[in-house]
Amino acid sequence: MSTLTQTQEGLPAGTWSGDPVHSHVGFEIGYATGTFRGSFSPFEARLDVDANGAATLAGEARADSVHVLDENLTAHLLAPDFFDAERTPLLRFGDDLAISGVLTLKGVSVPVEIQGTIGDSFPHPSGTERLPLKIETTVDRRAFGIDWNMELPNGEPALANDVKLTADLFLVKG
Repeated sequence: MSTLTQTQEGLPAGTWSGDPVHSHVGFEIGYATGTFRGSFSPFEARLDVDANGAATLAGEARADSVHVLDENLTAHLLAPDFFDAERTPLLRFGDDLAISGVLTLKGVSVPVEIQGTIGDSFPHPSGTERLPLKIETTVDRRAFGIDWNMELPNGEPALANDVKLTADLFLVKG
């Protein structure tokens, strides 16, 4: 595996789309004394690699595709305190695969740095070629106007400000 860069030597040229069955897009945030996790499904991901190895990665998920294990919490995440799904239904990432990109949540676009690994392409039993890609970044949720919190009995905030975003993708050449 190699580290993501703007021009990836040996990266197979072509258009690659996310395989929704074998891929995962999620988030983690400190909550009280633990970590709260959620995911988005379905989502779209696309990697375009030109003949010189220059790559562009873009992805999109609907805010209302958020998955958590508490129905009441799902409703709160879709409310204006968090994703504001009614007014801003799409979450987007896009730009060069080069560690730099723009994340858009609640209509606010913020430059982010992504890090990750890209594996070697391999043939799948279905006859398609696959490419594994793992990326992550950490963002301050307040930059997107997501500032809801509550105080714990000890006076500490219940919710951390930093949110780790992860994508474990299997891309299909098409």
